[in-house]
Amino acid sequence: MNQLEQLKQYTTVVADTGDFQSIKAYAPQDATTNPSLILKAVQKPEYRPLLEKAVADANGASTEAIVDSLLIAFGVEILKYVPGRVSTEIDAALSFDTEATVAKGRELIALYEKNGVARERVLIKIASTWEGIRAAEILEKEGIRCNLTLLFSLCQAVACAEAGVQLISPFVGRIYDWYKKSTGTDYTGADDPGVQSVKRIYQYYRKFGYDTEVMGASFRNTSQILELSGCDLLTISPDLLQKLADSDAPVERKLVADANADIAKIAVDEKSFRFMLNEDAMTTEKLAEGIRAFVADSLKLKKMIEEMMK
Repeated sequence: MNQLEQLKQYTTVVADTGDFQSIKAYAPQDATTNPSLILKAVQKPEYRPLLEKAVADANGASTEAIVDSLLIAFGVEILKYVPGRVSTEIDAALSFDTEATVAKGRELIALYEKNGVARERVLIKIASTWEGIRAAEILEKEGIRCNLTLLFSLCQAVACAEAGVQLISPFVGRIYDWYKKSTGTDYTGADDPGVQSVKRIYQYYRKFGYDTEVMGASFRNTSQILELSGCDLLTISPDLLQKLADSDAPVERKLVADANADIAKIAVDEKSFRFMLNEDAMTTEKLAEGIRAFVADSLKLKKMIEEMMK
């Protein structure tokens, strides 16, 4: 078996892309999207018709409504190629607005259901701000499952688990990027700070009995992926899926629940959450940077739609 096939024995593999052909090629269980991936996809000729249809069907709708229709169109198509779930992201501009995030989550699920997709097959993707986590807590109680993204720290992960969130996406590569830049060290294997962060979160959840799924995300190389073999899920870009498929080197399970892990339980309320984030320069910087980047790509997508509507 190649490395991808071996990895699937230990971990649920998820495709991190809006490209249907890539999804079809690697047979993942689930798929994840974000504004940057959707923007990238609609610039390809084969996906342009989805954008054109969303604009043509607008009937005077706002640009925001057209974007929502486009996100749902991609999600519906993706679900034809995966047996599991698709993650659809809420506009990162709402990351600090609990009420607006809840409203948008309900709107997106309603659009999916209107298109014949059961809510169980959708994860609403929300940034792991305090406000985002509170919104997810409300949505989860309504049977709307959430994927909390832009997650870089244990305090974010604990707050998500205590809110009853379905799944979190701790970012490996962006943590690695920050530490590499700040220390000048090119971390590899188990020494990678991004890998260590996900391992810590995984063991914390297992030790204290949380049901929230852990899905490692944002990988820079296959070494990071293989170090997290055994994680609940891993969402992987097409280029790295191909590298795994091209190798037949052995894959071992690296993550195993350890009931005796030396991890202390932490209490997370709003004050402690904000303080712990403030004390963590990496998380503070990468969370803000991630929100800005997703907002920028959402604005580019909206501008593209507005140009087509003229």
